[in-house]
Amino acid sequence: MTFMPRAKGLFIVLEGPDKSGKSTQARLLADALKGRGLKVLHTREPGGTSVAEGVRKVLLDPALTIDPLAELFLYEASRAQHTNEKILPALKDGKVVISERFTMSTDAYQGEARGLGLKTTTALNKIATSGLRPDLTILLDIPVDEFDTRDQGRDLDRLERENVAFRTKVRQGYLKAATADSRAVVLDGRLPADVLQSKILTLVGRKLQRADEVR
Repeated sequence: MTFMPRAKGLFIVLEGPDKSGKSTQARLLADALKGRGLKVLHTREPGGTSVAEGVRKVLLDPALTIDPLAELFLYEASRAQHTNEKILPALKDGKVVISERFTMSTDAYQGEARGLGLKTTTALNKIATSGLRPDLTILLDIPVDEFDTRDQGRDLDRLERENVAFRTKVRQGYLKAATADSRAVVLDGRLPADVLQSKILTLVGRKLQRADEVR
């Protein structure tokens, strides 16, 4: 499939539980699209800007105990800065924005796993993003027990140190959110990286083609 440079941006989000392969697939997608002449912004949440990266350090610090509601507000503060400083300007500039995580993560982690409720997370997500929605969300789904088999040598952050019950709720939250989102696609995160990359490129290519047909 041929990708042509665009005048209008496209917002792609890679979602999934910890160690599901989001970073690897986001990097591979960004490299592939750049190689085809598109302008690309590869970013992440929490983070993406100096302010948001500062919030990220707090959120993921394993030495800290953070109240669930405070955790939610920190994520939304980071997202508001990220959306307005990085994502919206990039989309306006015609770039393909690839983000590791966005609002679906908040629904899964804080809404479902922390028990704060989707009514709360949905309302705050909308405020923090000014109503921005991804054009395509790709959820890399992995079984809960897959977590312990991947990248075993790395130091775990605060969220990664949560127990199996929490991770189970996160996965259930993700699958629930993906089912409710017409712009979301679920892929098996256990597939080989090159197979996943091919499937993701196909999905993104279709989105680019449809967007160009509408222009």
